[in-house]
Amino acid sequence: MWHYLFNIFQLLKRLLHKIFYGLLTLFGVVTVIFFILHKIPGDSAQMMQGQREDSEQIQAIKKKFGFDKPILKQYTLYLNDLSPISFHSNNQDDFTYLSSNKYNYVKLFTINKTSVVLKNPYLRESYSKSGKKVSAIIIETLPNTAILAVLSILIAIIIGIIFGIISALYKDTLFDRIISIISIIGMSVPSFFSAILFAWFFGFILHKYTGLNMIGSLYEVDDFGEGRYVQLKNLILPSIVLGIRPLAVIIPLMKNSLLEVLDQDYIRTARAKGLSMVQIIKKHALKNALNPVVTAISGWFASLLAGAVFVEYIFGWNGLGKEIINALNEKDYPVIIGSSIIIAAMFIIINIFVDVIYGWLDPRIKAT
Repeated sequence: MWHYLFNIFQLLKRLLHKIFYGLLTLFGVVTVIFFILHKIPGDSAQMMQGQREDSEQIQAIKKKFGFDKPILKQYTLYLNDLSPISFHSNNQDDFTYLSSNKYNYVKLFTINKTSVVLKNPYLRESYSKSGKKVSAIIIETLPNTAILAVLSILIAIIIGIIFGIISALYKDTLFDRIISIISIIGMSVPSFFSAILFAWFFGFILHKYTGLNMIGSLYEVDDFGEGRYVQLKNLILPSIVLGIRPLAVIIPLMKNSLLEVLDQDYIRTARAKGLSMVQIIKKHALKNALNPVVTAISGWFASLLAGAVFVEYIFGWNGLGKEIINALNEKDYPVIIGSSIIIAAMFIIINIFVDVIYGWLDPRIKAT
């Protein structure tokens, strides 16, 4: 009983430790991106106004979005918007978001003239989409990116593990060398170049035979503009391109890890008992060989959410990556910062989840 409770306590301790450092990482991401973006030359208010030279409207935009305040004040206000627990002056001229129903909130208590509020994190509004909430933009685009990333990593996992096992069993053969060459090429070629090459070759040159398009998203509008329909074939090329690099990493990792496990004493004992190689790999070797592969998968899955930026843009996939490129072109800072926060949060969540998987794959990690 006490041993069971101690294990739970240790698990919670490790999770809290990782969550704490994850929040510090998130804070660092927000800080760095905020100051980098706000040091880029250009008047955001003027950009939002377009070609119209209405000084009164420009001043109104600056006041609404806080452009007229010092950079440190803008940074403090952004953190206050982002934090679930925030401080708001009762003076509405000093803080406008709380009174404009941008998010649901509960007033906890008041200190002097400052209210302490519990609320949803507020990522503010897009500069270029007529006041549309950044959270709404992310909700619309993130599922498409997640679908693309999940399919890409599944392709990499299935093919990578199978090829890694075969390469280990047939070490130093012609098949092993061919797989090694393919892995090196896959790791060396940038994703944006692979995307251009695949789009041109399979979507243009071989379009008559493949039926695939150079560009396209998960949902397309029919010729009459009356509705949307799912176009699954548009998922094929970008998912393959996005899965090439993690596939190229997983294959040699799986091979080397499995070779190391197969050299252990307990594997020799299993062989001496007359077990076939398939039984040995399935029952004994595979689980222990997956630790470094899980590390690679977790890191690459989180990276795919960020690395999909150029792949989505080249294939015209309406995901978060393409939205970030558009936001960079339009200097839409809230969308850029909000998207970066979501991607960083995904990294943190995946790393914590993988830490739990480690404990299942290797019980020795629980004691560390």
